Amino acid sequence: MNNYTPEDLLQYLYNEVDSVTRLDMEEALENDWTLREKLGVLKASHQRLNSLMEQPRTEAVLNVLKYATCTQKMGC
Repeated sequence: MNNYTPEDLLQYLYNEVDSVTRLDMEEALENDWTLREKLGVLKASHQRLNSLMEQPRTEAVLNVLKYATCTQKMGC
């Protein structure tokens, strides 16, 4: 049995492994509950990251615009 690293699990999660490795990992996941748990944590993290807002807060945008206006007018 192989010892898979978190990096290996990420590659598996993102479908970046070849078919032979995928089959080996799927077999390992069936037999190793700790490996399944680690993959579950990575999947949950992946889902949370995908659900994050992809825009900056309005306050941050306004601060940047305020600073840009200030530096353009007065050299702040």
